[in-house]
Amino acid sequence: MNETNTAGEPRPRRRLKHRIPTSLRQHWKLLVVFVAFVTVMATVFGSARIRPYITGDTTVIASEITDNISGTVDLFDSSVQHEVSLEISDAEYDDMIATFQKTGEKKWVIADLTIDGTFVNDVAVRLKGNSTLMGVRGDGAVPGGSGFRPPEGMELPEGFELPEDFDPAEMTGGGPGGGAGGMMSPATADDPTSLPLLISFDENASGRAYQGMTQLSVRPGTPVLNEAMALSLTAETGQPTQRYAYTVYSINDSATATRLLLEHPDDGYANSLFDGDGYLYKADASSRFEYIDDDQSSYSDQFKQINAVGTGNLQPIVNFLKWMDSATDEEFDAHLADWVDVESFARYVATQNLIVNGDDMSGPGQNYYLWYDLDTKKITVVSWDLNLAMQGGTSTGPNDPVGMGGGRPGVRPGATGTDDTQSAAGGTALPESMTPPEGMTPPAAVTPQDGTTAPQGPGTPGGGDGPQGMRSGNSLKTRFLDSDAFTALYESAYWDLFEQMYGSGRAGTLLDEIAATVPVTDGLTRETLQENVDSMRTWIDQRTEALATLRTR
Repeated sequence: MNETNTAGEPRPRRRLKHRIPTSLRQHWKLLVVFVAFVTVMATVFGSARIRPYITGDTTVIASEITDNISGTVDLFDSSVQHEVSLEISDAEYDDMIATFQKTGEKKWVIADLTIDGTFVNDVAVRLKGNSTLMGVRGDGAVPGGSGFRPPEGMELPEGFELPEDFDPAEMTGGGPGGGAGGMMSPATADDPTSLPLLISFDENASGRAYQGMTQLSVRPGTPVLNEAMALSLTAETGQPTQRYAYTVYSINDSATATRLLLEHPDDGYANSLFDGDGYLYKADASSRFEYIDDDQSSYSDQFKQINAVGTGNLQPIVNFLKWMDSATDEEFDAHLADWVDVESFARYVATQNLIVNGDDMSGPGQNYYLWYDLDTKKITVVSWDLNLAMQGGTSTGPNDPVGMGGGRPGVRPGATGTDDTQSAAGGTALPESMTPPEGMTPPAAVTPQDGTTAPQGPGTPGGGDGPQGMRSGNSLKTRFLDSDAFTALYESAYWDLFEQMYGSGRAGTLLDEIAATVPVTDGLTRETLQENVDSMRTWIDQRTEALATLRTR
């Protein structure tokens, strides 16, 4: 019905322009320009892929340190002998062990810490690691396996039995007395000093740190020269890594042991690792380097954000994995450098081969961090957990796969030939007395570039998905090494790093420098230390000779 005026006559219809808000009528020219701009952009770029732009100031929401304990000496001053002792009540210790054995949870418990003479009360302590805790898992051990229990999430085939004399150290290249430079000793609940532990200063006291660090990691084994060497060689070649210190170590006034103390990546570590700002992410042991969907929460159990946690920003990882998932080989070759610092990545991959580390980003432990630089918008891989490096496989070449024994797949560390028993774990030879259960057949083998045989199948590098926590392989590393486009870059980085590490003789000199900082304790005699130094030197000499021979071919 039409509106009428007071005289009963129909009111004239309102002009269309009066139905438009006054503010828009006054600025109609701007509106026309905007519409025209949108039309042009849609026409020109309508088919282009838009890459989300990630911004953020990582320092704004970094955890604030309000109580920074200075200590008496720099913890990482190698010219000083360090001493660390923990006091954990029986009730707290038993609770930590029982909880882990029953549920697999690594529960924080309260302890007092004395570090280089400085007392710190009520620190938090928990177990750390996966395979290193095999001997602590309690019930559920594999029959006949002397207390061995598979890592969390891994189930062995029904009927699988280990020989009565099975030693888990043999599976990781340790063997009696450890491998080159000393391997990790079996961790047991009966010996608290044998346990790999994480010490937190701020878990029970918000804002507290020790010399800027909120956490420290106590590594298992003694004297683990291999890990110290690998960390030092990585640092000396200008690559990001972690600082460490040898220390005299005890728990509850126990006999002293020699342990490696390692800085654990936290806010401070992440924000000082590179010159610019960025996000640091840790890959979980059960993570898969593959695209799932666009929802960040789908990756929360695979990647942990270390700094700027309040942003909950896994978007850089999601974006990259999505691109990787759809990128053809040609697109990968042409545009990987848009997403990844390929020069740095070439050095990372080359380093892991040079130090023969089969437990890197493509190993079953998924041991690596990712750094996303907010300025360059590129990803850098940061090495982590090098305790299986420099153990065996001294003849491994730049194009040979490195397995979980440290050497060529199927070759026992220190051996010169291929063992008849192939590994189901990507390079670790099974004990001669170990046989698979009835009906279980060994995985098929393929021939890699060097002509050796390598096992394939679940749990092996490039062999598909194994049980959770035992996945091997990484699509980024695999595609990078398989691509002809990056061969020259990789080989150039490889031989440059070889010269810096081995060809120049630096590794041998560095061994002497490190050995001089290792304290003799109740658990490590001078004679045993010298044996480990000699073993490590032999490994270095063999590695240097083997690669020098390959280089001249």
